[in-house]
Amino acid sequence: MKRGEIDTKKTHKNQTVVFKSKPAIIGSYSVAGKKEGEGPLGKTINQIFEDCLFGEKSHEMAEQKMFETAIRGAIKDAKLTPEQIDMMLAGDLLNQIISSSFAARSFDLMFVGIYGACSTMALSLAMGSSMVDGGFANRVVVAAGSHFATAERQYRYPLELGNQRPPVSQWTVTGCGATVLSGEADEKMPTLPRVTCATFGKVIDWGVRDVNNMGAAMAPAACATLVAHFRDTKRKPTDYDAIFTGDLGKMGEEILRDLMHDAGYDLGDNYTDCGRLVYSDDQNLYQGGSGCGCSAITLNGYIMKKLRAREYKRILFVATGALLSPVSGYQGNTIPAIAHGVVLESL
Repeated sequence: MKRGEIDTKKTHKNQTVVFKSKPAIIGSYSVAGKKEGEGPLGKTINQIFEDCLFGEKSHEMAEQKMFETAIRGAIKDAKLTPEQIDMMLAGDLLNQIISSSFAARSFDLMFVGIYGACSTMALSLAMGSSMVDGGFANRVVVAAGSHFATAERQYRYPLELGNQRPPVSQWTVTGCGATVLSGEADEKMPTLPRVTCATFGKVIDWGVRDVNNMGAAMAPAACATLVAHFRDTKRKPTDYDAIFTGDLGKMGEEILRDLMHDAGYDLGDNYTDCGRLVYSDDQNLYQGGSGCGCSAITLNGYIMKKLRAREYKRILFVATGALLSPVSGYQGNTIPAIAHGVVLESL
C-alpha cells in the first residue's frame, strides 16, 4: 500500500478485541490547570490547580504530582484504597515517561509504563481492560497526562524564549486523568460504564514534518483506526451516541471528516474532537488542545459524567498520538502517528 492510501476493501486480520467480561469503570478522576479550568469543560474537572507549578520546584515535578493526585482521586472515587488495586498502567509525553514512573514510586503496585504519545489514555484503557478480561488482574488503575510547560521544553522551545506560535499549532493541555477498572462488578451495578471492546491502531505516516501541525499528522491514523473499527464490528457512526477523537484540534477534525467521507463514512453531528472541546474560541489558542491530558481529562470528566448519567449509552473514544521524538524532529524526519479506540457503554 502506498503512503497516503487507506485500503478499506482488502480483508484484514481483525484489529478489534471484544471483552467478554465487559470490565467496569468503578472510579475516575481528572486534574487540570487554570487555563483548562477556564475552558468549557472546567465544571467537569474534579480538581483545578491555579498555580501551574502546583507548589513544586519544577514543571516536571508538578506533572508527577498531577499523576499522583489523579490516581489517588480515581481510587478514592472507586471507594478503594491503593492497597486494593492490583496493577497500575500509565504513560505521558516526557522522555522515559518519567511523570508516570516517578509517580509510581508513591504506590506499592505492579507498574506497566505505556507510551502511545497522546493516544495513551485510550491505549492504557485498552491494555488495562485486556488484563482484567483475561483474568490477570481484578482491579487496575490506568492514567495519562501532560503539562504545557514540560512538553514545550522537550519538543519545541523553552517558554522563556517567548516564541510566536503558528496558526496550525495546538496548546498542550496541563492535566491528568485516571480510571479504575474492575472485573468484579456484576448485575448489582448496572449503571457503571463498561469497556466492551478496543480497536488497536497501526502506525500511519503520511509524510508530515511540521512539529507544530499535529492535527495533519494524526488525522490519517484516526481514519485508519475508525475504518478498522467499523469494518470489524459491522457498525456505523450512527450506532454511537457520540464519537470522540483525542487531540486532532479544529483543523485535524476537519481533515478527518474529509478522510472518512472519502472512505465511505459520514461523521455527523455526534462526532467531535477533545482538542476542540477543552478550550473556548475566546481563549485564542488556535487549533485547540493537545497532549495526553487533552483526551484524559475530557474522558474522566465530561464524558464519564454523561455515561454515568446515562445521557450516553454507547460512545467510541479514539485517542490519537504523534510518535515523534525531539531527535527525530531535529533530523527532519516525518511524523508517524497512531490511534487506539475503546467503546464505553452504559449497559
